[in-house]
Amino acid sequence: MPKGSNLQVPTTALRVELGWRAGPGVPDADASALLLAAGRVRSDADFVFYNQPAHISGAVRHEGKRNAGGQVTDTLLVDLARVEPAIETVVLVASADGGSFGQVPGLHIRVLDAQQGTEMARFDPTATVETAFVLGEFYRRQGAWKFRAVGQGYDSGLEGLATDYGITVDEPQHAAPPPPPVTRVDWPNTPTAPPVTMPPPPVVALPMATPYGTPPPPPPAPPVAPPAPVRLTKVTLTKQAPSVSLTKQGGTSGAMRVNLNWQTRKQFSGWGSKRGRAVAMHADLDLDLCALYELSDGSKGVVQALGNAFGALHQPPYIHLDGDDRTGAVETGENLTISLDHQQSFRRILIFVTIYEGARSFADLHATVTLQPQYGAPVEFFLDECTVPSTVCALALITNTGGDLVVQREARYLVPERGVSPQRTVDRAYGWGMNWTPGRK
Repeated sequence: MPKGSNLQVPTTALRVELGWRAGPGVPDADASALLLAAGRVRSDADFVFYNQPAHISGAVRHEGKRNAGGQVTDTLLVDLARVEPAIETVVLVASADGGSFGQVPGLHIRVLDAQQGTEMARFDPTATVETAFVLGEFYRRQGAWKFRAVGQGYDSGLEGLATDYGITVDEPQHAAPPPPPVTRVDWPNTPTAPPVTMPPPPVVALPMATPYGTPPPPPPAPPVAPPAPVRLTKVTLTKQAPSVSLTKQGGTSGAMRVNLNWQTRKQFSGWGSKRGRAVAMHADLDLDLCALYELSDGSKGVVQALGNAFGALHQPPYIHLDGDDRTGAVETGENLTISLDHQQSFRRILIFVTIYEGARSFADLHATVTLQPQYGAPVEFFLDECTVPSTVCALALITNTGGDLVVQREARYLVPERGVSPQRTVDRAYGWGMNWTPGRK
């Protein structure tokens, strides 16, 4: 589509893909959406992006990224049938992280039928110094929805673009400037000090007595706290920069959720994705999110669905797996939560994923791993393409180095030996030294 052109949208269930080619020195990019009424958001809740991945109406959801042979896509699912009547426009946004879009080759946006997978529209903008783009928009016209290729660039990043539409952004706090230096002034060398003029005493207003039986006036209502601003910060781990300190990022307390967003590259007859695994409907694929832990007192164990070892959040091991969900629904999925309020109890935690049934390896499955602390920036990274017959993948190693909690990107596919379980395989690779017995769920 040329810039400024539009077309009728024939269906309401849509998949919007922001795409580009990865390579050395190419900045990362992120897709997001703004839901507008009269040209502006109604509140910060109308902003869908990596730190706020779903709209309360369910109309827009950020699905995450995949890298298939160097072709990267970041995906939004849009259900126009669920857009609230007050919303007139859904704006589709791209932002660059670590450079400008002039450094991003093959930048484009595609609108696909979410059910059939057929392409309905594609727009390839021309970019130079822009760090954010309004690439396209869905808008209402005479009771129907249309798509327009916009291509409006910003050199102020996602923060500047979002602010223009009414989003309150949490800006980094800068230290106050130091006070000016004090210049010492000596009194003239005179035999007596200069006269001191005392100011008049302050006038104190005394409260007036109230008649007997008259109740005092009610205290003024406390001011209403403004809503918390949107935080745009995040940390992306790569092979070149594989670790980050949660302590330095402010993630020192509260709960941290570990999430996997899986997608399949093969064209299945029907498929779904969820946080925690990808689901091929005809293959009954079942992936399990797990964690090996070692506590500061020397105790070791595993949190996993196998054997119903779901853990606990408010007592050792302070790690909890929500459950074993096999529906494939995006809205539910599997979540692993770690209590950072007890980080002094941790020595190390290895987060990994296993294939329980439905596939012989991770081939053709692509994932984004996100660690979302309650406080501090989210940490994300991508899994590389699997080229070995692996049924277990070490995702991330969290280590307490003494006052500092460090997340290390592993993204390591392991191949079990014949007759050796995936759990025993990852134990051997990381020297956990546990005894294992057969189990089932």
